[in-house]
Amino acid sequence: MPVRYRVEQFLRALTAQHAISEQRIEQLAKILSPEARALFVRQAPQDQRHALAVYETLCQQGRTHAGLLTAALLHDVGKAAAQLPPWQRGLFVLAERFAPHALDGAAQGQPRGWRSSFTRYARHAEIGARWAEEAGCSLLTVDLIRRHEAPMRTCRTEEDRLLAALQAADSAN
Repeated sequence: MPVRYRVEQFLRALTAQHAISEQRIEQLAKILSPEARALFVRQAPQDQRHALAVYETLCQQGRTHAGLLTAALLHDVGKAAAQLPPWQRGLFVLAERFAPHALDGAAQGQPRGWRSSFTRYARHAEIGARWAEEAGCSLLTVDLIRRHEAPMRTCRTEEDRLLAALQAADSAN
């Protein structure tokens, strides 16, 4: 992704002060169970806005698969475990872009000390998948969340095609 996009994303994150309105969250009741809505609300405001943008992109494409749409709304929920302020998240995102190998160690080992937030952030897909499973989301939704950042090698199954759609919408937003 271009540097300009990441800078704009960082600035949007800094200015996303308010959570999504209760009214907007209630509209998601068609897709999200009460337990899944609780996960959605757990996300930082910038993650809620991003998740809604991914969801709306998929809807505009005519996607209607409930498991995919639920994954769109919850794919980054594991980032809530990190509890990083926006400026630290911005540093992490920039490091992902410019020094990805420097962060390889962040996902390894037990989250301890000053690195614990970064370790949880690096593992957000796995954490989010576990939370979604605990919330009673479908196995497909859980797997899409778990794999949403994994590189696609082949696209053979319906699940792979749904994952490709989620990843494309995520990258576009």
